[in-house]
This record gives sequence, structure tokens and C-alpha cells, in this order.
Amino acid sequence: MEKIPGSTQKEKANDIRAPHQFSIIYLSPWQKYKFLILLLSDILALSNAWEFARYLNHFYSPIPPALVWWVWFGLPSLFWLFVFIILLLFASNGLYSGSTYHSQNYIQTTKLISFVYLLALVLGYFYDPQLAPPRSLFFTSWFGSVATVMGYRLIVTLILGQWKSKKIPVLVFLIASSQRLSRLSYILQRRTHYKIVGSAFSATANSEATLQRILHSGAQEVLIEGLPKSELASTLYWSLRKVGITLRLLPSSREMLYRRGIPEIFAGLPTLRVDNSFLVGWDYRLKRWLDLIGAFIGLIILAPLFVIVALLIKSCSTGPIFFRQERIGLHGKVFQMWKFRTMVIDAEHQQAKLEAKNQNQDGVMFKIKDDPRIISVGHFLRHSSIDELPQLFNVLSGQMSLVGPRPLPIRDVARFEEWHHIRHQVLPGITGLWQISGRADLAEDFNDVVRLDLYYIDNWSLNLDLTILIETIRIVVFRQGAY
Repeated sequence: MEKIPGSTQKEKANDIRAPHQFSIIYLSPWQKYKFLILLLSDILALSNAWEFARYLNHFYSPIPPALVWWVWFGLPSLFWLFVFIILLLFASNGLYSGSTYHSQNYIQTTKLISFVYLLALVLGYFYDPQLAPPRSLFFTSWFGSVATVMGYRLIVTLILGQWKSKKIPVLVFLIASSQRLSRLSYILQRRTHYKIVGSAFSATANSEATLQRILHSGAQEVLIEGLPKSELASTLYWSLRKVGITLRLLPSSREMLYRRGIPEIFAGLPTLRVDNSFLVGWDYRLKRWLDLIGAFIGLIILAPLFVIVALLIKSCSTGPIFFRQERIGLHGKVFQMWKFRTMVIDAEHQQAKLEAKNQNQDGVMFKIKDDPRIISVGHFLRHSSIDELPQLFNVLSGQMSLVGPRPLPIRDVARFEEWHHIRHQVLPGITGLWQISGRADLAEDFNDVVRLDLYYIDNWSLNLDLTILIETIRIVVFRQGAY
């Protein structure tokens, strides 16, 4: 497929969030030691809590034999199942990477442990209320796990804090404006715990040359001040994330304050630390699998609705049931996006005569209420968003995702400013932040739409995708913002 003329984004094979392969992030010796100590600390804490709960439970009833599938190191299989799930959640939520000293880590451990026990309680009740561990064991191990994990992590924090002051300096790559570069270099050089291994100007932060310099320098962290506001570090962040290099931002403008990140003092400077996922790429791979599974199941469930919509379209208008339009997708590639036809056959040819009525102030996107080209059933299909459902075929073919920036026609993209093309760095979606933040009502200023897309790219997570999907369903059910 061809690439849209005028797009200057570099052609890449994949979404910028996609890993080169499944892997664990590249850990420095210090990070490896910290990870092993934390992991052993959590296992020891959970086992101590369970042993204490088992001791108290001897005075009551034992664990049902049906829940003891094996015994390992004197502890039953049920314990090891809980440990595995808890440690996996800890790893996926960044509790083995980044700072061990942030207060939110203790809150997060409590939430995750409680989530596992509550989930087990609910699943056990619906599966077989009679087949459950004794309540004395269950609740004692639950609250004991929370207390011991937090206590052990507090001790580890004190040990690691002392160890950190004697470890090898952190290798830092510095990115800032020409006016601030020397000052920040001076601040870091005065700190014995940090060593500057390279620097670049903030205007080149997202260039391929700067990325290669960072990788070749052996930097463990990148400290940035004064990023171009429109670019929002999307490219650099995801490139560094794939190789486990920590990104730190000096919040020099209000626009940076909403970026993902944990406030943390670094070399005496207030920064926002953007943590890496411990398991590189697994979250994105899971997103793609959920896309495929969701699209496949959706098409099966919605098949009867597709037949009804097809009959309605045929009953009120001659022409095809589906409408395929060229849209701009990942890295500026053109693809055919599927929709149910809601307009007359020559709607695209009539659009030139209606351009003067475009209600969008900047003219990038074309939108008018009471569009005369819409067929009778088209108003209902568009207002209910049923016309978008055939895009599940695009998801199955790998051209789209369930959630992502909305793909736009060639006519719209030709009116883009240079920075607008950053939204093409990720796979387009059926729904996105734009759709749940006002939909058609927001499109009067396309810059606002792109800012939402860039926020989505910078802050993407599976939880954000799920939130968008749930909110989209709510908006569609109550028919808000579409016409």
C-alpha cells in the first residue's frame, strides 16, 4: 500500500508500542540486585504470613484435601497459586522497577494483594461454596500478607537506600535547551551518584540520531527538559521503553504536568519519572490478541444485526450495503476502511459542493448537521454508531485496533500540520479518547483532537483501553455527540 503524500513520518513496520520480541527489560547490575532482593522479600513475607495463618488455623478446621494438589517446601499448592498471581501483578504494575521508596508502592501492594484475595473469594463462592479454605486461614493470611509484605519492603527500602549511596554511579544522558544544558550538567556533575555519558539539544529529542547516541552511550536514565510541546516525547519514550532505559522529565511547563510519571527528586531536581514495564511488550501483545479475539467474537454475535442492517439499507436505497473509503493508518499507509453505507452512492462527489457549509472552524475534518446526502436509515445508523461495526473486519486484518486514534480520510490528512502526523505512530482504532471526550462536538478544533490522540499515545495502557471501551459503550447507548 502507498504512503500518504506529504507525511514526513519515518516508515516503520510496527506500532511504536510493539516490541521487537518478547523480553524482560534490560536491567543494570543495580536493578538486578534490587529486583532479586524485592522478589525474595515478597516471597518470604507471603510465606511467613501463610505459615502464621496455618498455625492459627490448627485450632480450627484444616484445608479441604480437594484444595491441596501438591506440597512444595512444606506449603500447599493453594499458597503457591496465590504467590504466583500476586508476584505477577506486582511485576506488571512496576513494583520491581523504578523507585522502591515511593509511598504509592505501599498502597499499590495493599490493593493488589486484596484484589487477589477478593477475586479468589468471589470465584470460590460461585464455583462451589462448600469447597473453600477455612475462613480463619483465609482472612488471617490476607491481612497477614498485607502487613508482612509492607513491613519487609520497608526494611528492604532502608537497606537499599544505604546500599544505593555506595553503588556505581547512574549513567545519565542529558537533553535540554542550549541555554540550560550547561547548568544542568553542572548540577549533575556535583553529585557523585550520577555520571553524564552524553547530551543533546531538546529540539532533536525525537530524532533517530539522538536515539542512537543514547543507545551507544550505555545510559541507564535520560533526563529531559524543554521538550517540543507538540511532540510530547511519544517517539522517544516508547523507543527507550523497549530497552529498559528510564525517562525522567523536568516539568518546565504546565503541558508536561498531565504526562504519566511519578514525582521524584533526582540529583536535587524535581522530576517526573516515567517507569518502564517489567515485561517488555507483553502488554501490547496482549492488546493485539484481545483485538483479534474481541473482533472475532463481536462479528459472530453481531451477525444477525448485520443482516437486519443490510435489509434496512437495501429497502431505502439502491447500491452496496457496505461503504469502503481510503483512510490513513499506521505510518501514513492508505487502507480501505469498512462501514455500513449511510449516504447516497455519489456522496463523495457531492462533498465538494458542500465544503462551504463545513462546521469545523479549521476545515481539517468535514462535518455538517442535517447532511442532505444521508439516506433515511442512515441517521439512525450514524447516531447509534452501528455504521462503524464493519470495522471489526479491519481489526481482524490487522489494519486497525479496537482502541486508538481515529483514522481519517485522505482529504483530511492533506490539511494536517506537521505535528498532526504524530498520531499515525500507532495503530488507528474504532474508538478512542476523541470519541469519549465529545465526539462530533469536539471536532470543531482539530488541534484539540490531536492533543487527545497524543495524550493517549503517551499514557497508553491496557487499563486505559478498557476505560475507553466501557465509556464508548455508555456514550453509544445514550447517543451522545454523533451525527
